Amino acid sequence: MSDSAPPKNAAQDAPVLLDAQHLTRRFGGLVAVGDVSFQVRRGEIFGLIGPNGAGKTTLFNLMTGLTPPSSGSLRFGDQTMTGLAPHQIAESGISRTFQNIRLFGPLSALENVKIAQHARTRAGLWAGVFGRDRAEERRVNLRAWELLDLVGLSDRAGEQAANFSYGDQRRLEIARALATQPRALLLDEPAAGMNTAEKSALTSFIREVRDRFDLTVMVIEHHVPLVMNLCDRVAVLNFGELIAVGDPASVQRDPKVIEAYLGS
Repeated sequence: MSDSAPPKNAAQDAPVLLDAQHLTRRFGGLVAVGDVSFQVRRGEIFGLIGPNGAGKTTLFNLMTGLTPPSSGSLRFGDQTMTGLAPHQIAESGISRTFQNIRLFGPLSALENVKIAQHARTRAGLWAGVFGRDRAEERRVNLRAWELLDLVGLSDRAGEQAANFSYGDQRRLEIARALATQPRALLLDEPAAGMNTAEKSALTSFIREVRDRFDLTVMVIEHHVPLVMNLCDRVAVLNFGELIAVGDPASVQRDPKVIEAYLGS
């Protein structure tokens, strides 16, 4: 992978799209996320890093409604997301992938992507399944093929998702997330299970997806060179607390980040 710096952040003057204020989640006496505030601008690629157990995935869960916050708020554009169910947040335009892949294993790759589109169809999931709106089902089918082609899996559209390699399942999950037509895409460890060549291609792919679909992207990732090469800005969590936010170069020089995560 190239170690060149990411291009100048074209989103630095764009309006704020995601605004998290004092997000906190307690599990009994454990504070998994503590008073975390940050903003992500439209079109930005925003990285989230930190040690295992730092609260990164919990923060994504708070932002997508899977876990309710103990306190704090999240705004997406002009909407308040706090208290909404996951499907409502998805319909508002926030989609995600998962650290632990959650595909429908017995279904084909094509079926996985088609099912994800039901939130955006007029007829709904079951009408499409039972062929009650054939014109819309054709559109859903075409869109699914286009997304599989985008992630390089169209030649395996009929294969069961459970038979895919870990890296291919990651790509299929990204296609499924894009099927909901999001404005913000949250990727939880997208490079996990990928080999060196796949990781090298991932940086260009995420930028391509951001530009093609006019997305704002948040990325949780442990592969630090990928994050620093890809992201416009990076936030660092440690024990549930936000210890740094800034451009990749300044974050890498931050003494607190070096001590907590990067090392010398």
